[in-house]
Amino acid sequence: RRAQGPDGGFSASKYSHIGGFHATSNVLAGKLLGIPIAGTHAHSFVQSYTSLELVKGSKLKNAKGDEMVELLPLVLAYRDEMGWNDTNDGELAAFVGYATAFPGSFLCLVDTYDTLRSGLRNFVCVSLALDDLGYVPRGIRLDSGDLSFLSLECECVFHKMADQHDRPFFYDLDIVASNDINEGILNSLNKQGHAITMFGIGTNLVTCQSQPALGCVYKLVEVDGEPRIKLSNDIEKVLIPGEKVAYRLFGEAGWPLLDLLVGAAEPNPPTEGGRVLCRHPFIEQKRVAVVPQRVVKLHEVVFDGKNGVPDCALPSIQETRQYVTDQINHTRPDMLRYVNPGEYKVSVSEETFRFLHQLWQSETPVREIR
Repeated sequence: RRAQGPDGGFSASKYSHIGGFHATSNVLAGKLLGIPIAGTHAHSFVQSYTSLELVKGSKLKNAKGDEMVELLPLVLAYRDEMGWNDTNDGELAAFVGYATAFPGSFLCLVDTYDTLRSGLRNFVCVSLALDDLGYVPRGIRLDSGDLSFLSLECECVFHKMADQHDRPFFYDLDIVASNDINEGILNSLNKQGHAITMFGIGTNLVTCQSQPALGCVYKLVEVDGEPRIKLSNDIEKVLIPGEKVAYRLFGEAGWPLLDLLVGAAEPNPPTEGGRVLCRHPFIEQKRVAVVPQRVVKLHEVVFDGKNGVPDCALPSIQETRQYVTDQINHTRPDMLRYVNPGEYKVSVSEETFRFLHQLWQSETPVREIR
C-alpha cells in the first residue's frame, strides 16, 4: 500500500518474485501472474472483536468426519487446562473467528495486546482445537518488539507444547516477522540469533529507501554503425564505444570469473578452453589471461529498432525467476556478503581496449600552451 505509482504494488510483487521472494500479499499479482498469495489478518481485525459472545455458535466441519463442531467450547477447554484465563477475550474471539473461516491456513498476528501473555497463548489454544478436528495450523506473525527475543520465546513454547501434548505439528509452525524489515535488520537478526522462518517485507522493498533512485542512465555508444564516445574527468563516466557483446567466463571451480565485453564485429569471441586476454577498460597495467571452462553469452535481442521484436518467445515469469536463482547460486559467496562484499570484475577484450583508447585520443582536444 505504500508503493509509489498506480501499479507500484503490482510491479513490486512481480519483480520481487523474480528476485527470489516466495509469495505476495497482492491479490491482483497473484491472479494475473500466478504468484503464490500469502498473508495474515490485520490488527484492526483483532480489535474489532470485543468479546467471546461474537463467536458463540460458530461451527467448523470436522475434517476427521462429517459433523459440524462448535469451535469455541474446545478452545476454552484448553485455555482452562493451561490456566491461561487472563488472555484477552476479544483477541481469542478473533482467532476463533479466523480459524472458522480459514482452518487450513490458520496463521495469526499475535502482538495486538501482549505477544507472550496473550497472543501466543490464544494461538496455542485455538491450534490445539484445530488439530483435534484434523486441521494443521500454519503459525504466527510478529509485527513489533524485539523480534529476536520474541521469536526464540515463541519457539520454546511451541516445542514445549509439542512434547507435553504429543502434538508434533508445533515443531513445524512458521514464525513470520514483519515491521519495517530491511537489510540491516536482517543482518542484525542473523548475528543475534532468532527462530524466524519467514520474513514479510513491504515498505523498504517497494520504496527502496536505501537507494530510492536507480543509479543508471541511457548513453549513446553508436549512431548508424559509427561508434561514439563520451569523455569525462570522472573516469567511471567515460563510455566504452560501439556495439558490444557481453560474455560470462566460468573457471574450473564452477564460479564465474568475470564478464567480458567484446566488440560485436570482432572475429574471435571467447571460447571454452581458449586463452583470452581480459583487460581493465581504463588502466593499462591491469590485465589477466583467462582460459574459461565455460562461456555464456549474456544478452539476447528483444527489440531491434526498425526490425521490431524478433520472432521468439520471451521466457515466462517462472523461467526468469529460475534463471535469477541459478545466477545467485553460481555467485561466489564472498560477493554476497553484507559487509565488504567481493568485487565482481567486468573486462574488455584487447581489441575493444585499443579501440576505446584510440577513439579517446582522437576525440580529446589537444591543448596548446605558450
